[in-house]
Amino acid sequence: MMDAHTLDCYRKAGEIARDAKLLAASMVKPGAKLADVMAAAEDYILSKGAGIAFPAQTSRNHIAAHYCPAPGDQTVYAAEDVVKVDIGVEVDGYIADNAMSVYLGEKPFYQDMVQASIDALAAAIEGAGPGVKVNDLSREIEKSIEAKGFKPVYNLTGHGVNRWTVHCAPSIPACPDRWNKAVLEPGMVIAIEPFATDGKGAVHEEGKSEIFMMVKEPRKFKGIDERVWNTIEKMNGLPFARHYFKGIESEAIEGSLLRLQRTGCAMSFPPLVDPDPSVRVSQCEHTMIISESGVEVITR
Repeated sequence: MMDAHTLDCYRKAGEIARDAKLLAASMVKPGAKLADVMAAAEDYILSKGAGIAFPAQTSRNHIAAHYCPAPGDQTVYAAEDVVKVDIGVEVDGYIADNAMSVYLGEKPFYQDMVQASIDALAAAIEGAGPGVKVNDLSREIEKSIEAKGFKPVYNLTGHGVNRWTVHCAPSIPACPDRWNKAVLEPGMVIAIEPFATDGKGAVHEEGKSEIFMMVKEPRKFKGIDERVWNTIEKMNGLPFARHYFKGIESEAIEGSLLRLQRTGCAMSFPPLVDPDPSVRVSQCEHTMIISESGVEVITR
């Protein structure tokens, strides 16, 4: 069971993550630059004395997740976009992860899609607690999304979080899996994030990655710029993005990232997209602590 310091850090991270997410969502308007909105969210997190748990992400339409604006990205939101805002915060390494969707239009169909992910998350939270089978939550997610006439994105899952770790066990799929025997236990911290879509319910990696994460420290630093490594090292294993390397030449950044990936020291996370560009995807996410008596949603 977590001590008072750990609990306090999680609660602070949750509060800041919620407010950063709401700030970003309030700025999502046709014509606004994605990079400006994400920068505002990250600046807010830092202004509160917290850390950025992973690069702020805003994925549009058929892009379900992992779109992080690149340095110089001039992309703007447009009318009829279904926009996801996904924000993570760490306080002393303890992480809160949350997301929401904003539809920039008036069509009931897409309003229902956004509501489908909201309803699925609410149903999962309602059913969560100590001793609950993860499959029971998955069943509620799938049932809620299908009730609105949409499909869950089956190959995106909720997840556990831990100190300096954004994703860990248990995985929380969007539909039951007979091989999944996981059970929620007191002391677990989990992030549930249902995605609803009018597509077939599967996404794949596509496009240039702006998100990276170290998986092991290099044995040799040949080809890795010292300034790049110093920035990465400060992340304590958390994901990072190109825009973190302020004031460093592009050649040094790209050479270092390439070297780290080729040696198996770093992973990249390209955008996750539906293969059909006409498809839309919505997302809603909260982080919660499983206690002896129930759940505490720290990002609500």
